[in-house]
Amino acid sequence: MTTLIKLEIARALRNKMFLFFSVIYPSALYLLIAGRADHTPMPGTTLDMGLYFMVSMASFGAMTAVLLGNSERIAKERANGWVRQLRLTALPGRGYVAAKMGAAAAISLPTIVLVMIVAAVVNGVRLEAWQWLAVLACTWLGSFAFAALGVAIGYLANADTVRPISMLVYFGLSFLGGLWMPLTVLPKWAQDIAEWVPSNAYAALGRAVEAGSAPHVKDIAILLGYLVVFAGAAAWLYRKDTRKA
Repeated sequence: MTTLIKLEIARALRNKMFLFFSVIYPSALYLLIAGRADHTPMPGTTLDMGLYFMVSMASFGAMTAVLLGNSERIAKERANGWVRQLRLTALPGRGYVAAKMGAAAAISLPTIVLVMIVAAVVNGVRLEAWQWLAVLACTWLGSFAFAALGVAIGYLANADTVRPISMLVYFGLSFLGGLWMPLTVLPKWAQDIAEWVPSNAYAALGRAVEAGSAPHVKDIAILLGYLVVFAGAAAWLYRKDTRKA
């Protein structure tokens, strides 16, 4: 499994377009949105634009790496026969799924770090040392749920349909997760739905730390619940695909 993780990371690093959109693009978006922000709190929050969008763009970039990267790569690997070759090795199904999640999460780490560096250096964001570390840990560990979702979509869709499906899920989660704007500006029915969406709980972890408190138990529970569901779905779809092969 370790060998496969190293191989997956090496393959991702060779894809310059993927690296741009998953690592550099979120930081560029952060500067575009919050580069000249003042310290006025965002609607419905105690965080200013610099803090609010630091977590938003770090989460957005991590989701790009683990969700889009996993889903499209797996669908293409199924089409070209690479997954079939892996099944001939001693690697178990759970090892394959875990390797895909681990490799994607490793790629997401530079994305999160770069957004945080840009926020601190360019936009003057200031936090206590423990807050920087906690925001990094929450944003990185939380991305595993979306890595599992990416694996599931990669086995649910084929090479022709994976991109529209993954993009629809990706932008839907970004919107309902409050990554583009505070949820308080949305209609009440949308806020009620967003309260149970994994991306909202994901971003809420880092924002709670920025506000000086620990992540809420409800958000942690929601994200862990989705991780179990997505990982279980990915494993089931992998086994189903194996029976077809």
